[in-house]
Amino acid sequence: MKYWNLKKINQLALEKTGIIPRSISKLFDKFKQELNPNSEIEALEEFKVARYQTLSSIRYILLLLIVPILVNQISKIFILDPLINYFWNKNSGYIFLNDSQEERAFADLQRFEEKIHFEILIGKSTHQSSAKIHKDMIEKALEIALIYSNESSNAIKNILADSISIIIFISLLIINKRQLSILKSFINEYIYGLSDTAKAFLIILFTDIFVGFHSPHGWEIVIESILRHFGLPESRDFIFIFISTFPVILDTIFKYWIFRYLNRISPSAVATYHNMNE
Repeated sequence: MKYWNLKKINQLALEKTGIIPRSISKLFDKFKQELNPNSEIEALEEFKVARYQTLSSIRYILLLLIVPILVNQISKIFILDPLINYFWNKNSGYIFLNDSQEERAFADLQRFEEKIHFEILIGKSTHQSSAKIHKDMIEKALEIALIYSNESSNAIKNILADSISIIIFISLLIINKRQLSILKSFINEYIYGLSDTAKAFLIILFTDIFVGFHSPHGWEIVIESILRHFGLPESRDFIFIFISTFPVILDTIFKYWIFRYLNRISPSAVATYHNMNE
C-alpha cells in the first residue's frame, strides 16, 4: 500500500500539461471512474494519496520557512553580534557605510538645530544660551552618530546572516528534491483546481499590486528598505531606473505566461480575466 501511494505521488509530481485542456480530460476521467467497478477502492486510495501529499507539502513549507529564519536569528545573536560589534567598536572611527547615511545624519542634526531656533523664536525656550545650544548640539550629534553606527554594524550582520540563510534554503531545496516535486504538484493541483473567477481575480490582484499604475510607489519603498537593510547607497538614479524597467519586464513575462501557458490549460479563465479587466 505504501509503495502504491509513493508511486501515485511521484506520478502527480511529474504530471505535465497535455494538448487537451485539463478540464476536458478530467471530465473523461470522471466518466471512466463512474463505470469502473473498483471506483470506491481507487477513490479511497486517491484520498490517502491526497492527504499524504497535503501533509507532506505543509511540513516542507514550514521547514523551508522556519529553518532559514531560525538559522538567521541564531547566527546573528550568538555569532555575528559579538564578532561584528567587537571589530566595529575597535575601529571606532567608522560610523557610515555610504554617503546616503551621512546625508540622512546631517539632515537629522540640521532638523534638530532648526527645532531649537524655532522654539526660541516662538518663546517656548527663552533661557537658551549659546553655550547651552552648543552643548545640546554635541549631545544630539553623539546620539545620531551612535544610531548610524549601530545601523552600519547591523547592515553587515544582515548581509552575513542573510547569506547563511540563503545557503541553508538552497541546500534544503537541493537535498529534498522529492519533497520539492510533491510540493510543486500540490500547488499545481490547488491553483488549477480554482474556479475561473478565482483565477482571474488572483491574476488581476497580482498584476495590480506589482505592475499596476500605482505600483512604482510600492517598489520605491521596497527598494529603499532593501538597500538600507544591507547598508547599500540609496541611489535615486538606480531606484528610478529599476522602477521604470523591472515592472515592465515583469508585466511582459506575465502576459507571455497567460498567452502561452494559461490560455492552453484554462482558456475560460483567460476569457474571464479579460472580461473582468475591461
